[in-house]
Amino acid sequence: MKNSAKKVLLLSVVMALVFAGTLFASGSQAAGGSNTHAFVFKSTGNPYGERQMSGFETGIKEQGGTSILRAPDLPTAEAQIQMVDQLIAQKVASICIVGNDFDALQPVLTKAKNAGIKVYSLDSSVNPASRLTHVNQADSEKIGVTLVEAAYDLAGGSGEIAILSATSQASNQNLWIDYMKKELAKPKYSGLNLVKIAYGDDLRDKSVSETEGLLLSYPNLKVIIAPTTVGIAAAGKVITDRGLVGKVKLTGLGLPSEMAEYIDNGACPYMYLWNPIDVGYLGAYVATGLTSGKITGKEGEKFSAGRLGEYTIVKAPDGGTEVLLGPPFKFEPANINDWKSVY
Repeated sequence: MKNSAKKVLLLSVVMALVFAGTLFASGSQAAGGSNTHAFVFKSTGNPYGERQMSGFETGIKEQGGTSILRAPDLPTAEAQIQMVDQLIAQKVASICIVGNDFDALQPVLTKAKNAGIKVYSLDSSVNPASRLTHVNQADSEKIGVTLVEAAYDLAGGSGEIAILSATSQASNQNLWIDYMKKELAKPKYSGLNLVKIAYGDDLRDKSVSETEGLLLSYPNLKVIIAPTTVGIAAAGKVITDRGLVGKVKLTGLGLPSEMAEYIDNGACPYMYLWNPIDVGYLGAYVATGLTSGKITGKEGEKFSAGRLGEYTIVKAPDGGTEVLLGPPFKFEPANINDWKSVY
């Protein structure tokens, strides 16, 4: 009887694991395979990530493949490590990861590579030793420079500014901030004083709290730069609710659908971004390019990305390689209504 009970229990556990593996799968195929491609975002409930996953799913589907879309509840490396381990067991063909940590994911991603899975990062990169290449939204230096130029303009050339970032481990945020600091060191920006870099962890409530903290600690603050879609929307709400429109100005990277209200009311005179749907879509073609052998991730390789056209793999600032979607786009009162219903 005991052996029979153990067999029943074991069967129940196996069936539960199989069922759990299907909950996050997109398409008709939950198990792995030569044409099954996984996308792991930072965390759930992020509209930017949802649009990236949508673009990825579309790109994989139009190439006849199956996509598995995953995101942990919290933006931690530990949660992503568990998901990657599950995907290795499912024997997917490729894993695209939006890293929550530059280095911490390296052991599990190396494990995936050793299992024959094509591993690459997107949006927020991982260590070059952990990936074949990286899909980037735009040139990282250009993003940093553009946001500093915006702060300089909005501050009238002088005054206190602050940065509201995502997590302190986010490689894309940290790289942009590094370029911001380098740009701020130039004589042109000597009148600007970067008083603090705050971290909202890409969580709306914490981003609200961090914004309120900045406003309380620095009553003369002129500009907040938020290079995160969650952070900029949270800051826009705080500035609006506190009646500080016109006194404290906001810029950064935001979704038009979430920021139209704050661009219209002047809390955020203008901001920048790229189309996250296109970022995910480009990632889908990198996935199939790597698994088919059309590309290996080396600098100089070219490939076609469906409706987006031709791309070339270039050297990345971190020593690895990357694919650049294109330059950031400026959203302002004159065009925000054209885009707010798109993404």
